Formats: sequence, structure tokens, C-alpha cells
Amino acid sequence: MINITGENIVLVGALLLFVAVVAGKVAYRFGAPALLLFLGVGMLFGWDFISYRSVEMTQFVGMLALCVVLFTGGMDTKFSEIRPIIAPGVVLATLGVLLTALVMASFVWLVAPWIGIEIPFALALLLAATMSSTDSASVFSILRSKKQGLRQNLRPLLELESGSNDPMAYMLTVLLVGVLSQGRGEAGLGMSVVFFLVQMVLGAGAGYLIGRLAVWTINRINLANHSLYPVLLLAFILFSFAFTELIRGNGYLAVYLSGLVVGNYKLRQKRALTVFFDGFTWLMQIVMFLTLGLFVNSNELLRPEVLMLGGAVGAFLILVARPLTVMLCLAPFRRFTTKARLYVSWVGLRGAVPILFACSALLAGIEHADLLFNVVFLTTIISLVVQGTTVSGMANLLGLAYEEREAAFDVSMHEQMKSALTEVEVNAGMLVGGHTLRDIVLPENTLVMMICRDGEYFVPQGKTELREGDKLLVITDRSDELATTYRDMGIDDVVKLG
Repeated sequence: MINITGENIVLVGALLLFVAVVAGKVAYRFGAPALLLFLGVGMLFGWDFISYRSVEMTQFVGMLALCVVLFTGGMDTKFSEIRPIIAPGVVLATLGVLLTALVMASFVWLVAPWIGIEIPFALALLLAATMSSTDSASVFSILRSKKQGLRQNLRPLLELESGSNDPMAYMLTVLLVGVLSQGRGEAGLGMSVVFFLVQMVLGAGAGYLIGRLAVWTINRINLANHSLYPVLLLAFILFSFAFTELIRGNGYLAVYLSGLVVGNYKLRQKRALTVFFDGFTWLMQIVMFLTLGLFVNSNELLRPEVLMLGGAVGAFLILVARPLTVMLCLAPFRRFTTKARLYVSWVGLRGAVPILFACSALLAGIEHADLLFNVVFLTTIISLVVQGTTVSGMANLLGLAYEEREAAFDVSMHEQMKSALTEVEVNAGMLVGGHTLRDIVLPENTLVMMICRDGEYFVPQGKTELREGDKLLVITDRSDELATTYRDMGIDDVVKLG
């Protein structure tokens, strides 16, 4: 058994990262969630090789990683995509969390005595509250790693829900931990509602203002060393969380909204920042799931009461609680079909967040905290195995999936340039007037810069003959006119670059 202290931590850390990356490649090949394999690697090493049981460090690592994951998720989300689904997304992130917690708590309270465990309703509610939110790390990584589109705006809906529902679950967890630990925090329902509203308002306000401050600073600071821009943005991420928590707001909501603001404004070095944080987010996710895997005692997961209660909770959450909650929350929104509602019900992935929230009970020394933590951990594994491996399959089964075309051109524009880059695929409608490039009528100040044909790239001339399936890289100063031209040609699949 290795104690990860001193000089061993570097060696062990390097080995864990290497094995996790290899496991991620294996997971992608077989269609399993990479995060599940990261968790498994941590559990494997923690079983016999590494001794690690620090609750404080586990929660600290999880907090840092979750901040980066939420910020990057917000940064990669286009506001134009989530605008049509803000209302159902917010309902799922607030009322949905509360309903899930109540339904799950009732089930746990009724079932636990049959397993030989006496659990008071408050503890059952705490167990349910920790699992009441979907996990942003799991949802973001799984949905975005699949080269698959989802109809009816389902992907932005699921990402908005997972990115914004942690604050509600966090508030419920904090309140219940206070109630169960020596009676602290016994506030009435009215004070609890006020506490929640204050957290949400302060979190949203701080997140928006810090996001705008980050955009203003990055665009005006003019650093000679461009490599420092990611460092500067990372400082804003951590400040957004810490400052908001200091003023009694919800730090996780602030971080997500800061990322949403930063991602939807023009930003200096935006491409470099996106590339950096894409890799850095994966690193933080790997570290977080490895740490959680190392922390859990695998022998405790195999105890009969944990297996029975965890299995029952996992099955009930997937098959009853989540579908019931989604159907109730989406009932007022008629735009979603029954198949869409079923898919949203299915992609209720649990991951690192419930486990991190369960650590709060361990830190507070609540009775049965070990049982609670192990049940939450087992439920997370069940969710990742059952739901995580079937995200694509369920979308195909319900007829909600379509193949998402990858861009043939990987280019970006300088932030000061007003021109727009788009990529389109030549179709029959484009060739009605002729098969050469000069026969295609485009708006003024519009140019076809490059053509990709069967994986080969070349610069075209006016006499270049076009073929269906060719991919064109087009630059223009007349974006609106070009969009109209595309519609007239029957081109719906336009990839915006830069």
C-alpha cells in the first residue's frame, strides 16, 4: 500500500493520468463514458495500491474541478441556442431538482426498513438532495464527445439544465446538513426560500458582472505574452466562485453564468483560450474522478445493505423519479414531443457532483454518513453504466438523432475583423445555373477561398468545376445577404467558423 505523500505523489500522479488517458481511449472505442473509466481507474488503484482518505482534499479538488467544468460548459454554449429553451431549462433546474429530491426521499424512507436500516425522513431527504441534480461534467463530456446531433433543441436543454441545477441541489444539501448536524440551521420554510432566492440573485448578478469584467479586461489589457491570457481567465474563474461565496451567493451558478457571458462576447485570443480550456477541463475532470475513485473504500461498496439500497435507489431514480419529474416539469411546454420528454428523462446522468455533495455529510459527522456516501457512489456508477452508455442508442431508438457534420476547415478570424467565415456543402440547387464557380451568384464582397474535395484542399478559380459534395470555405462582408442566398439554394446546413 502506497501513501501518496512526498516524492511518491508525482510518480503516482503521472501513472494515474497515463492510465486514465489510455482508459479514455478504450472507453471511446467501446462507446462507454470516459468518466466512468476514470472513476474505475481510481477505484482500482485505491483498492490495493494507494492509501488516500482525505475528505477535505477530495472536496477541495472537486470544487476546483467543478468550477472549471461549469465555466467551460457555459463558455461553449451559444446563447442563441439556449434562448428558445430557457424556460423549460430553468424549470428543470429548480422545480425539477426539488421534485426529484422529494420523490426519492419518500422512496428511500419507505424502502430502507425492508433492508434492515432505520433512516429518518430528514436523512432520506439529504440522501435524495445530493442526487437530485444531473451532473454537468458527465452531461457536457458525453454529449459533446458524441458526433451526433439531437433534434428539438434537446442538447442545449440538457446542457442548460445540468449547468444550472447544481445550485438548487447544493442549497438543499447545505440546509439539510445543517439540520442534521446538532440541530444547526433549523430554519423555517420561509427562511429557506429567502436563503435560496438570495443565493440565486447574488450568484446570477455576480456571475454576469464578473463575466463582463473578464471580457473587458482581456480585450484591453493587451498582454505581450499571449500565453498569459488563459492564466488571466483562470484567475477570473476562481475569483467568480470565491467572491460570490464570500457575499453569500451561489458560486457554482456564478461560474456557469460567467462562462456563458465570456463565451458570447467578442474576446481577444478567443480561439487560443477555447483550445486551452478544452484540454484543461479534461485534465480537471480526470483528476476529479480519479480522486473520487481513490477516496471510496471499495470493500464498503460491497456490503449487503449498500448493494441493496444503492441498487434500489439507482433503479428507482432512472425508471421512476427522473421520468416522473421530467414529465411534470415539461407538461406546460407543448413544443416537446413524447419521445423528446422520454429522452430528457433518460439523460439524467449522475456523476461527480452528487458524490462531492455527499462528502459534506462526512465532513459534518452526520450519523449514517458513510452509508449515505456509499449509496450515492454506487448510484452514480449505475447511472454512468446504464444511462451513460446508451445516450446515443436511446437517441437513435427514439428517432431524435441525426449525424452532425464535422467542419472540413479548421480556421478562425482575428477578433477585430468584421468579415464572417462559413462552410457549406455543394448541392444540386447550387449547380442549377452552371457547374463552374463563376456560374454561382454570390453577394458582393463574398469570396470562395478554398475547396475541400475527397479530403484534398485547393484554391479555386472562376473556371473551377464544382461537384456535389464539395465543401466550400466562404468569406463575406455581407452575412445577411449570404444567408438569404444559401436559403434560395436550398442549403440549410451552414457551418459558421471563426
